[in-house]
Formats: sequence, structure tokens, C-alpha cells
Amino acid sequence: MDEPRWLSDDEQRVWRAFREAVGMLNAHTETQLQRDAGMPQAYYEVLVELSESPDQVMRMSDLAIATRSSRSRLSHAVAKMEAKGWVRREACPTDKRGAFAHLTPAGFDAIKAAAPGHVEAVRAAVFDQLTPDQVRMLGEISETIRTGLTPRCPEVEHRLAAEDADAGDEDARDEDAELDAGDGGDTGRAA
Repeated sequence: MDEPRWLSDDEQRVWRAFREAVGMLNAHTETQLQRDAGMPQAYYEVLVELSESPDQVMRMSDLAIATRSSRSRLSHAVAKMEAKGWVRREACPTDKRGAFAHLTPAGFDAIKAAAPGHVEAVRAAVFDQLTPDQVRMLGEISETIRTGLTPRCPEVEHRLAAEDADAGDEDARDEDAELDAGDGGDTGRAA
């Protein structure tokens, strides 16, 4: 058996600081969303994905991938959001096992109300702490880690492939978003 590739003292220090920072950031944003919007971060992520998808609808399996959630966990969350009137589920007419999640007007109102406070919490916790060069480096580092994990995470690989396929439609979606902005259909970029 090969000898483990132990972390050096510097690597151990960086790893622990990174892990602690990510944990603290997740706790900070979770607390903010619960306190100010009455929703857990998992619900917020579902609402963001739906609000940014064409026609504000997604197949449940794709939504699970996009939110890095198991199908059963997503199904439980969507059931809770259905009870609040934020999401509506519909069976797929061509696939009896499939279902679609639709963002309702009440769900759109909920994400629209939650987004400003959440974005401010993210800005204060991350971007206000960093210089422009650090923001650029954080983006590069995050993308490098994400790219490195993609082959190990089939869900991430599937999502990235879908994003690449959608890239060709991005200009058309941007034009649609500009049109929607005139009638209150744009929440801005949620964090």
C-alpha cells in the first residue's frame, strides 16, 4: 500500500482555515435566511434555480442535480414549499415517474423578498472583506476546485454539461430577461 500523501504544515493550516471559513459562511447565510426570510438555505436555493430557469419550471431530477440534493431530500423540501404555496408539482405527461416543479407567484414573491437581505449578507461576509484581486483569485481557485471535483461528482458533471448546452441559448434568455424586467419579472442576480 502506498504511503498517504500527508498535508504539510502550511497545507494543513490552509485546509483548516478554508474548511472553517466555508462552514462559518454557510452558518452565517443559513441564519440570515431563517431570521429574515423564514426559510432555510436549501429552500432559497430551490427558489433561485426555479426563478432563473426558463418558464420558472424544472424537472425534479434536474432540480436535484442543480441544488446538489438527493431526490428524496428535494422531494421533501418541495412538499414543504408546496404547503407554503411557493412551488407547484406536476406529473410529467410523457414519463410517469417524472415530475416538474413550477415556481408559483407566491414563490416568486418569496425569493424576491429574500434576495436583497441574502445578497447583502453574502456581500458583507465575502466581497467586502476582499480586494478586487482577491475576488478574482477566489473565483479562479473556486473554479479550479470545482473543475477538479467534476469527474468525481457525476451530479456536478451533468450540471456543467447542461450549462454548456444552454450557453448557446444565453443571449436569447438575456433578451427575454430584459423584456421581463419591464413587468416586474426580474429579481436581479440572487446569491
